[in-house]
Amino acid sequence: MNSYILGVKLYTTNYSDAASKIVAWAVAGESRRVYAANVHMLMEAYDSREFCDLVNSADLVTPDGLPLVWALRNKGYHDQQRVYGPTLMLELLDVAAAKGIKVGFIGSTKEVLSKLIKRMEKNFPDLVVSASIAPPFRSLNKEEDKQIIEQIQKSGVRILFVGLGCPKQEYWIASHYNKVQAVMIGVGAAFAFHAGVVHQAPEWIQNMGLEWLFRLSQEPKRLWKRYIYTNPRFVYLLSRELVKEKYGKRGNPIC
Repeated sequence: MNSYILGVKLYTTNYSDAASKIVAWAVAGESRRVYAANVHMLMEAYDSREFCDLVNSADLVTPDGLPLVWALRNKGYHDQQRVYGPTLMLELLDVAAAKGIKVGFIGSTKEVLSKLIKRMEKNFPDLVVSASIAPPFRSLNKEEDKQIIEQIQKSGVRILFVGLGCPKQEYWIASHYNKVQAVMIGVGAAFAFHAGVVHQAPEWIQNMGLEWLFRLSQEPKRLWKRYIYTNPRFVYLLSRELVKEKYGKRGNPIC
């Protein structure tokens, strides 16, 4: 099932269901698009019809942020839980190691990817990482992009974790749909978290929905504009949407 929040289609899923779908697609060698949606992504989609359409065309969009989980519960999905990108990544690596499914990582830097892979191979001894790509922090030309596609295809990767940041990673995944025969999953800052180069918010802070504040304290120069501008707008727009739905003024859910 799915529901719309500010025009974005979110799937009412959980870790087990999401992992099951992704693994089935991976085993079948299918090209699929999976996004983990938080407030930032929804506001990017709200401000861009193109990006909204891109997100809504995905095969699976999980409620990554707790405010989205609370919104879904308010809409009647009372048992909805958070399906957090970094945690989903660990769940999938565990299953991939057990089933011999090849995985790959694209994004961040060579140093971060090296630390990430060492940690993940230690935690999941049977894990097969067959591709690790740190693309330059600029637009790639056609030849460079072709080489990356060929590298991924030759590696046999079936689950590709994409850590390029929102919305860049979602655009990258969409543009490589049916070019890369793997399940491509946007996981944002998960590489830095699991590599140990950026501290992840403690669970009690996450459960309070204050992870954004913790991350802001860790990277204020990079994130202050996003959170100061995005969060108040989201609260206002979501409140307006919920009030309209309560009084029967549902309207068109699409962006």
